[in-house]
Amino acid sequence: MSPVSASEPNLAEALLRCVGLRKEFPAGQRGLFGGPRLTVKAVDGVELAIAPGETLGLVGESGSGKSTLGRLILRLIEPTAGQIFFAGRDLAALTRAELRQMRRQMQIVFQDPYSSLNPRMRVRAIVAEGIEIHRLARGREKEERVVRMLERVGLGPEALERLPHEFSGGQRQRIGIARALAVEPRFLVLDEPVSALDVSIQAQIINLLQDLQDDLRLTYLFIAHDLRVVEHISRRVAIMYLGKIVEVADRETIYAAPRHPYTRALLSAIPAIDAAARAERIKLPGEVPSPLDPPAGCGFHPRCPYANDICKTVTPPLVAGSGGHAVACHVFPAP
Repeated sequence: MSPVSASEPNLAEALLRCVGLRKEFPAGQRGLFGGPRLTVKAVDGVELAIAPGETLGLVGESGSGKSTLGRLILRLIEPTAGQIFFAGRDLAALTRAELRQMRRQMQIVFQDPYSSLNPRMRVRAIVAEGIEIHRLARGREKEERVVRMLERVGLGPEALERLPHEFSGGQRQRIGIARALAVEPRFLVLDEPVSALDVSIQAQIINLLQDLQDDLRLTYLFIAHDLRVVEHISRRVAIMYLGKIVEVADRETIYAAPRHPYTRALLSAIPAIDAAARAERIKLPGEVPSPLDPPAGCGFHPRCPYANDICKTVTPPLVAGSGGHAVACHVFPAP
């Protein structure tokens, strides 16, 4: 078996690649007896690759570092260590002007479709903002481009002069998607884009995102905590725990043959109609450890029913087995 960097997708063909990506935040206090300032390890050595045109689902509990990773990839926050390559270019090596041009290719759709939109701006201005910043069109051409983009996400020209509060949650998220796509990006970070919506509206937005991906040849990082949603949209799935990726595999493998005990526990928590399936739910003891003081060895070992001595002292590397199935676990390594 080999390190995860050798797994799917082929690194030479990857649109996005993270190498040893870390982010630590100062905790605002010093250790015992005035020692070094404590830090929160929000993202801890992430290795990840996403192929052009695919959707990688990123799943984990609240506080696992999913959203921080998405913002690191877009350089909305600066990494403490590691590298981010997009289309073969190291984002850390770009000048400010070069990074501004690269941002056109990398956009984000936020979780809350209301707070992410300026309540004082009309839809016309919201969607046109990126077009103006990147000087993609002016005058009548800009206006036509805004109207086309709204129609593509299912909104008519009557929406142009309205304010965000005049729309439903699903409609506001469509506006957010239109804003992101107005600059013709290649890659979208979708940060829990349907978690604030009703179930029926979630399905509509997921279908819209899939149609847009097919039509515009988009690549997605889909961040979520709901494995049911991820199953419908993702080609591959990465499981994140306490700032680390603990398992990566194609969708079918993750749902049919998970290896990591944390992945198994997450899947067992999916609501099921069948009584037997409900009885098999894995209940993890304790809480997610604080990233301010993560456990030694495997971060999951205090809650893992299979943990042994090596789990408590040695951090398991993310290792890829057959078919690119990668697992960071001493007890259940990649097959």
